[in-house]
Amino acid sequence: MAAAERCAWCGTEKIYVDYHDNEWGVPEWDGRALWEKLVLDGFQAGLSWITILKKREAFRAAFEGFHPLTIANWEEADVQHLLANPGIVRHRGKIEGAIKSARAYLAIEERAGFSDFIWGFQDGQVIQNRFASMAEVPTQTPTSQAMSKALKEAGFTFCGPTIVYAFMQATGMVNDHMVTCPAHGRVAALG
Repeated sequence: MAAAERCAWCGTEKIYVDYHDNEWGVPEWDGRALWEKLVLDGFQAGLSWITILKKREAFRAAFEGFHPLTIANWEEADVQHLLANPGIVRHRGKIEGAIKSARAYLAIEERAGFSDFIWGFQDGQVIQNRFASMAEVPTQTPTSQAMSKALKEAGFTFCGPTIVYAFMQATGMVNDHMVTCPAHGRVAALG
């Protein structure tokens, strides 16, 4: 895929281009993977996604593969350990939020299934947008607002409607690849 054809936001840095070409917008149905992405999007708050992307493997190691059952049992000593880890974003509120979110995830998973809960906001359907320019792409939608509210009520943190919309884009709940991007059609076929 030529750089000029891709969505403009991904630039030319290899890690970002690979993410755009192979992950972003691909529908994700696995609940644990959805939770990991939501937590990482929360860590992104106030930062750029490429910062998180470059630290993703360090996050996965520090958070023991993002297994919610493990993280839900963490205590202050675990928080302190993470605060000393230079490979991740060392923000107490976001770390504690990830622990709270693990507990909330487990409750939702037991009650309804986390994937079904998330995808239920769209009746299990991918929204196929047809944007021709980045100026057309919203930062939030009524669906991201409703999902954000429900996640907060369940105990999640760092999940405002803008973060949730970015999560929806990344996990393929919406296809926000530009119509001029070769990935648009490929991702649309997956939905």
